Amino acid sequence: MKTIFAGIHCLLVAAVVSLLATPVVAADSDSHQPDNVRRLAPGGDGRWDYIVVDPATNRLYITRSTRVMVVDAESGKTLAEIADTAGVHGVALAPDLGVGFTSNGKENKVSVFDLKTFKELKKIETGQNPDSILYHAPTHQVFVFNGTSHDATVIDAAKQSVIATIPLAGRPEFSVADDSGNIYFNIEDKNSLGVIDAAQRKVKNVWSLGNCEEPTGLAVDVKTQTAFSACANKQLAVFDLKNGKVVQTVPIGDDCDAVAYDPATGNIIASNGEGTLTIIHKGGNGKYAVSNTVTTQPGSKTMALDAEHHRVYVPAAKFTGNPTARPRPQMVAGSFEVLVVPE
Repeated sequence: MKTIFAGIHCLLVAAVVSLLATPVVAADSDSHQPDNVRRLAPGGDGRWDYIVVDPATNRLYITRSTRVMVVDAESGKTLAEIADTAGVHGVALAPDLGVGFTSNGKENKVSVFDLKTFKELKKIETGQNPDSILYHAPTHQVFVFNGTSHDATVIDAAKQSVIATIPLAGRPEFSVADDSGNIYFNIEDKNSLGVIDAAQRKVKNVWSLGNCEEPTGLAVDVKTQTAFSACANKQLAVFDLKNGKVVQTVPIGDDCDAVAYDPATGNIIASNGEGTLTIIHKGGNGKYAVSNTVTTQPGSKTMALDAEHHRVYVPAAKFTGNPTARPRPQMVAGSFEVLVVPE
């Protein structure tokens, strides 16, 4: 995950329904957002990366550089903050154990926190620059993907201790689990997709993603055994997990950092930093194609999907210049918000 600059497992795969039927043109035209998009204003300064939604409690967990904001998904009110999480990238929730985990990239640690009090319980050493993190409930393990040391730290979630370190073939990016004990992860600097056997805690395979450059966001259609990897060269790689090959590429927006698959509609959603959501659907001819483009806001390249309430949560802010420019522009103070796109 590439942290979004200042002034977002199993829970990430979720559903979006009717928003996909609301035609909105791309952000670089005279477009507007759908009228039913709401805006939450939790406030706060600092960078953000990934956002996680917990449908059971209707809470959002928003990583904000040095802390995690816990926000009511209806009102936008900040309920609590999980402090002392330097360089935090992601959050993994283990509701069956009553705890959560944060990947703190700048201190090479994972924070364990109580899901009721939001207080830190413990810190656990990881590899260098822990980034993507997910909780695998069937094995009660947390998988932490370390971007600099090129490995994955495996934590026993109940005992809150490290039980394995898995060497990887390169710099891992986003990760997602299926329902068969597989943990899939993009390898950004190798243009590849890897898979770990959760029970054995070993890499089972690494496949080339072909012309997909620097893959980041990742989702899996469990039923058809198809993976969807977002590529830096503005395309989505459609990967057949059964034969280990890219079967198609589909154009998406620029600067994508999150992808999700909606099993209810068969749509794939990519959030793009250019300020759009690209919606892709598999047609009757068996080919995937862009079915819609929904305008969000420039710089909004991550999202979370809520399957129970059918909402898409997209972090956003205003900037003093183009959010994708280098050097990076400043975020306008007090402008941070979360767009809520309903079905």
